[in-house]
Amino acid sequence: MIASFFSSTGELANLIPHFRGRDSQVKMAESVDLTIKQKTTLVVEAETGTGKTFAYLAPALLNLDKSLAQKLIISTGSKALQEQLYLKDLPLLLKATNFTGHCTLLKGRSNYLCIERLNRYMLETRFKQPNLHSELVAIKDWSVSTQTGDIAEVDDLPEDAMIIPSITSSNDNCLGKECPSYEDCFVIKARNKAMDADVIVINHHLFFADLAVKETGFGKLIPEADTYIFDEAHQLPDIASQYFGETLSSKQLTELAKEIDFVYRTELKEAKQMAKAAEQLRAASLDFRLAFAMEKGSGSWRDKSKDRAMQMHVNRLRQVLTFLKQVITERLGKSEVLDHCFEKINQYSLLFERLNNTQESGFSYWYECTKQHFSLNITPLSVATRFQTECQKKQASWVFTSATLSVKGEFRHFTQLLGLTGANCLQLNSPFDYATQSLFVVPRLLPEPGTPGLAVKLVEALSPVIRASKGRCFFLCTSHSMMNQLAQAFRESLTLPVLLQGEKSKQALLDEFINHGNALLVATGSFWEGVDVRGQTLSCVIIDKIPFASPEEPLLKARMEDAELKGGDPFFDVQLPQAVITLKQGVGRLIRAEQDKGVLIVCDTRLVSRKYGNLFLNSLPCMPRTRDLDKAIDFLNLIQ
Repeated sequence: MIASFFSSTGELANLIPHFRGRDSQVKMAESVDLTIKQKTTLVVEAETGTGKTFAYLAPALLNLDKSLAQKLIISTGSKALQEQLYLKDLPLLLKATNFTGHCTLLKGRSNYLCIERLNRYMLETRFKQPNLHSELVAIKDWSVSTQTGDIAEVDDLPEDAMIIPSITSSNDNCLGKECPSYEDCFVIKARNKAMDADVIVINHHLFFADLAVKETGFGKLIPEADTYIFDEAHQLPDIASQYFGETLSSKQLTELAKEIDFVYRTELKEAKQMAKAAEQLRAASLDFRLAFAMEKGSGSWRDKSKDRAMQMHVNRLRQVLTFLKQVITERLGKSEVLDHCFEKINQYSLLFERLNNTQESGFSYWYECTKQHFSLNITPLSVATRFQTECQKKQASWVFTSATLSVKGEFRHFTQLLGLTGANCLQLNSPFDYATQSLFVVPRLLPEPGTPGLAVKLVEALSPVIRASKGRCFFLCTSHSMMNQLAQAFRESLTLPVLLQGEKSKQALLDEFINHGNALLVATGSFWEGVDVRGQTLSCVIIDKIPFASPEEPLLKARMEDAELKGGDPFFDVQLPQAVITLKQGVGRLIRAEQDKGVLIVCDTRLVSRKYGNLFLNSLPCMPRTRDLDKAIDFLNLIQ
């Protein structure tokens, strides 16, 4: 039945002109179908071009029995891809499968307007800046007509607008049923809609955030389901670590101080000592941040907390929290907001003590600083046992898929990280003809990574290739420092447009890259994955070096130390597999469709000079390889 669905006379072919199901797509769909019927677990790597979205949606929808009140949850790696799935792919498959059930898109609570917090900020006088005032008025006007409360609906409001945290809720500041606006709460409406839906589209961050609050029973948004499908599943281990851990940040502390100050100015104007205590918390939080000295970065809290000067700030913050608790205790029952603040003080105080009990094994204790804020974090080194337990509790079918899950054809790294023992694993190669569509270059005579003046040498060597490509090139970097150096040098060397990540939003940069038609985009981080530029618009992808994460990154460092204690090899067991997965993601930006052609260049001779290089090479698509940049220029001239 599944095979016929993807055939030339099947339901998809009747809906989509020139649709042609692929063997790998059918194989994946059949495996997903069997997994759902048998309530087992499937891990499937479906390389670019397989058509994995249709391959999991079709059997999932065909197996969903509304009469049994069955539910399907599909989770993606980002909100952007969540919306693409919900608005583009899912409607097509609903039609093709004749599925008549209800579907909904569910985001985390911080994406929905909080009416109570909006009303509170309308009362406040600190919004004197014209830009914030105009945003507030626009949001208030929109709030009257919106059906969903999704902040993304507000026209011309940037994703990172300063006002958003002030008019949305979090588990920390939500008043729950005590809230005066509870009956009109958009989060509750979204949750109720999800409870009534047959298909719920979420993202990984929401899935794990929901698991994290499940134990308290408060704030849970996602219903139980019969089938769980995770697309872009390679992201899951790191996201799980983030949410199975705990964090206390200066943002939380200053937000708490603001809430208490608001109660003083609007409800309990005689409580001057309470306002004084709130100001002490704000000041102690600021001084705590200044004690880190660095502008931004991260490090081991285990080590840093032993510093005598830092211990002084730890004691001061502890004393301020204790004083604040004493002051508010005298006023309990006089304000719902203040009662909620009291609960948070207790919560933060207990967490602060856990953060300073750094001797517990199995966890990484680390800090992170931005220019203005700090966070203290406890992160479990392994999430395998916890995630395995959650999977076993649910008695459901589980599908984990991505284009990048295996290392040299093996899934052990991924399955061990998530505790997916006994999972069925399937690897599906791309249907693309890499032998004719691409060329892979590891250039000769380049300095090793870390060599002084490397950026200038890379620009000298690669400018002729970028000119031959007529721009249309992504240069993916492993650090912001290298990214900025390269962008500056390329702007001096080339006459074509050079775009730099961070100068505009991700989507604005992509739009500009496509519209120019001859640009070089120098980027890092988020551009390594989830970016789909097809056709001649992108003909060359250059990667500065093998994307090894820094061994000084706190969580990675702790995992490597843990691997060594268990008798393993930190480099081969932890660092290397992670780098292989990341490199595969970057390489996957080049060939996105059967008509695409282009050149991949990795500027790291370790791929051919070190023994571990073969692990990378054997994990990548089978592209023709050369070490001669002139051949790259010839290939680019040929495909123009």
